[in-house]
Amino acid sequence: MITRRQLFFNHIAQTSPFPPALEIIKAEGCYLFDAANKKYLDLISGISVSNLGHGNEEIKKAIHKQVDEHLHLMVYGEYIVSAQVDFVQKLTENLPFSLRSVYLTNSGAEATEGAMKLAKRYTERTGFISFKNAYHGSTQGALSICGNEKLKSAYRPLLPDHRIIEFNSIEQLQFITEDTAAVFIEPIQAEAGIILPEKGFLEKVRLRCNEKNALLVFDEIQTGMGRTGHLFAFHDTNVLPDILLLGKAFGGGMPLGAFISSNEIMSKLSFNPSLGHLTTSGGHPASCAAALASLKILTETDILKSVLRKEILFRKHLKHTSIKSVRGKGLLFAIEFENEIVNQNVIKHCFENGILTDWFLFSPFCMRIAPPLTISDDEIISACTIIIEAAKKSSLEV
Repeated sequence: MITRRQLFFNHIAQTSPFPPALEIIKAEGCYLFDAANKKYLDLISGISVSNLGHGNEEIKKAIHKQVDEHLHLMVYGEYIVSAQVDFVQKLTENLPFSLRSVYLTNSGAEATEGAMKLAKRYTERTGFISFKNAYHGSTQGALSICGNEKLKSAYRPLLPDHRIIEFNSIEQLQFITEDTAAVFIEPIQAEAGIILPEKGFLEKVRLRCNEKNALLVFDEIQTGMGRTGHLFAFHDTNVLPDILLLGKAFGGGMPLGAFISSNEIMSKLSFNPSLGHLTTSGGHPASCAAALASLKILTETDILKSVLRKEILFRKHLKHTSIKSVRGKGLLFAIEFENEIVNQNVIKHCFENGILTDWFLFSPFCMRIAPPLTISDDEIISACTIIIEAAKKSSLEV
């Protein structure tokens, strides 16, 4: 009899040579359980998606209620869908007035695509600026502004009129000019290995965009929805973007993304031509119901207050001579090791001892730590103990 594992490799398109191919049959809280009932502490939340853990009861209730009412009705934006309207009302209550118009998408990558079109339409320019080792998605437009040539070189030609500049380089902001439609930036670079902006850098980017009438786009696909201890990372800065991108945890574990701007800017998608951006399933009712339940938990409980305390606890217990640095904010970390081999060995040892983690696309010598925000103090200490034991073994093996 053919196994599910064989079916996986036969029919599920593979995008890496050696996927871990875990067969997960159950997920609850901060844990995943495989087909052999082995228990794994999830330190990556499906890459910053399951911010409230797995199987949250309030989110499940909201999904069930919506499923009983209806699922898909019509392409996005044509009917008044209560799940969408109720969610967006709650969302915009937690955003500044200039970010009141929300276009709901299927994913973060589609949010990037929509924002690129919107920026071109509003400014009547075609140029884009992004940053070295930035990641904004893998579709054609999003890949065009990706800041790592290795990931995109096989797919050229991509969109023209794009320049990559160095993150935290004030000098290179000169490349933002009158030809620039928009600057895309992560307020904390994720796939680069959790690179934080230096003091004043984001303010300088905002000022240069103002001077050249270019739009500033914040990609908070990974940092949004409480990951850094604030609902959005820009809440911890003095900088307000013209367009905000959301995805991953935005849907409370369901597929959902958004690009958000002012009514003035967003209105450009409604004429010359109308239907300036289309999506069939973006803002799916079940996803919006889950997202609203998630947002209520994030904004109406004390969970965000615990995130920075948990950051301190992780930092306290992640100390070993083989760890070069621990970079991050809130519950988004990169543990930097000497090289990729050491990192892979640590990840392997962690996996064998029931800890799920991985590395970053553009920083393979760094381990990713992005657990559910609901992780307990005891789970943090237990995880750190296993990571340090793995680091000790790996440093002896190299």
